Amino acid sequence: MNRSTSTDSHPLVSAEELAAELAAPAAGRAAPVLLDVRYEMGGPPGRPAYEAGHIPGAVYVDLDTELAGPPGDGGRHPLPDLGVFGAAMRAAGVSSGSRVVVYDGGQGWASARAWWLLRWAGHREVRVLDGGLAAWRGALSTAVVEPVPGDFAPVPGGMPLLDADGAAALARDGLLLDARAGERYRGEVEPIDAVAGHIPGAVSAPTAGNVAEDGRFLAPEALAARFKELGVWDVPQVGVYCGSGVSAAHEVLALEAAGVRAALYAGSWSEWTRDPSRPVATGPDRG
Repeated sequence: MNRSTSTDSHPLVSAEELAAELAAPAAGRAAPVLLDVRYEMGGPPGRPAYEAGHIPGAVYVDLDTELAGPPGDGGRHPLPDLGVFGAAMRAAGVSSGSRVVVYDGGQGWASARAWWLLRWAGHREVRVLDGGLAAWRGALSTAVVEPVPGDFAPVPGGMPLLDADGAAALARDGLLLDARAGERYRGEVEPIDAVAGHIPGAVSAPTAGNVAEDGRFLAPEALAARFKELGVWDVPQVGVYCGSGVSAAHEVLALEAAGVRAALYAGSWSEWTRDPSRPVATGPDRG
């Protein structure tokens, strides 16, 4: 099984820890760059919510246009063009040596997507605000921040990535987790994509099982216990997919917090089902 390395920063930061870091940065270190990535699937853009109130100093980043490419054969949220992503990060003030904290409205999917993209693109010091803006107890600002541009240049390969063939192979030979709700995995409903069901061999592991009632991630020990029951400790490699590659990043983040390095199938179900020759399984059992 792939384990996260001790040199990587912990992927989560509490609201209390972040407030302390912003109030009194460590000697010789700048305060972390804050990215507001609020997003609601099928809902309005997050920028109006950002302008209505955000953590002081945070810069808004749009998931649909800066953290994903245009919908198409690669799925509903394919990986963004590296030039577009890199430009967005530099405009937000991200440099290669910056500490970065990302947050969303509380669900954690969008912030996990930003975390994963930055990590995949070679940035090491990225954390997610645990519980998102809902956990923040400090003042909010309505000022639109214009940071000094950063120098971050994406270099892919910092996190493992799967394509459709790799996901199919992992479902056979390792462990491929399906992060969607159980009813979508079983094929009982499919509110978004054209085909219901799951990748044959995948195991259902909804993201709701990663968090407590307050929306914060479970403790690492509890996450490790959850993933042990799913068989994570019994295989050499773990991968995750969801509907479009966003909520799956939440599962990858939870696995990272538990000490497991997992691969992301970025195209996910929305890419898988665009090819009618790919097999589809239904029902509650590992197919």
